[in-house]
Amino acid sequence: MECTLDWQGPEGMLFISRTGSGHVLAMDGAPDGGGQNLAARPMETLLTGAGGCAAYDVVLILKRGRHAITGCQVKLTGERADTEPKVFTHIHFEFRVTGKGLPLAAVERAVHLSHTKYCSAVAMLEKTAKITHSITLIDA
Repeated sequence: MECTLDWQGPEGMLFISRTGSGHVLAMDGAPDGGGQNLAARPMETLLTGAGGCAAYDVVLILKRGRHAITGCQVKLTGERADTEPKVFTHIHFEFRVTGKGLPLAAVERAVHLSHTKYCSAVAMLEKTAKITHSITLIDA
């Protein structure tokens, strides 16, 4: 896995990342840090990656279990240390899973497996952050 980041010039802190899979991602900083607020912050992309990793696992586990999942939304809330390096100290995953007749136990199992076995991002982030989650099940 690889990516290449290019700084977009002396006027700000905009970086464009080109991933090994051929995609482009922009990141920028806040104005008080020299950025122009043109894109997500790097730490926001880290949080987004963790959410994507966990959501991917949950959907895949439920689909493989032949459950009728029709939607999955994850809202992440992260708290960071007050001093440098400002690592995440607590991250809460709020899963909203939609489906027809989805058993809550199956969704809980999928989230548990993601957080304890499959999600590489959670495995890395839990070295500094307390990871918690909640689940809301929506019958469609």
